[in-house]
Amino acid sequence: MSGPAPNFWEHAQEMTEEEYLRTEPDSPIKREFVDGYAYPLHGPTLAQAGASSGHGEITLNIGAALLRPAREAGCHVYTSDMRVNATNPTGKRVYYYPDVVVTCEPMPRDATFSREPCLLVEVLSPRTGHMDRNDKLWAYTSLPSLQTYLIVDATRRFVRVIQRTAGGWEEVELAGGGTIPVPCLDTTLTLGEVYAGVLDP
Repeated sequence: MSGPAPNFWEHAQEMTEEEYLRTEPDSPIKREFVDGYAYPLHGPTLAQAGASSGHGEITLNIGAALLRPAREAGCHVYTSDMRVNATNPTGKRVYYYPDVVVTCEPMPRDATFSREPCLLVEVLSPRTGHMDRNDKLWAYTSLPSLQTYLIVDATRRFVRVIQRTAGGWEEVELAGGGTIPVPCLDTTLTLGEVYAGVLDP
């Protein structure tokens, strides 16, 4: 079975996709949905082990840096609270909460998930890193709208940039410094902006 690491499954609840979609808006904690199981991202019984305050600051840095160009382009930036639904390697539907979502699709104020994200970001933590680098990479790059997926290290200045090109997906690794193109917003993001106040040079 493809899905989260074992510690996720200890707290997972079996349910249908329809049950998940119906109950998630009223859930006291955010849950992702994989292969017929909903599992909590946060909560008293399952904290995001190893995720420091830097994880949240990096997420906010990225969202803040992209906010103005997104608005100028008529697009939207969401941090942590917008779901994305995709297909995992087993061909089943999954619902994830990326750390940052950028989309240029029309989004009503009560939207709870994006169907057409153009950029997705996951900031690594010990608990989620394996899935961010594997299952989520596969699922996100299956989305026709996606142009860029960033996998951001929270403990060192290091970003994997997975970018769609005319010839397929290409990956570049940036360490220390560098500039990340964000084609859907016609802008760029620097590692200095990503790690400002968290991991300065």
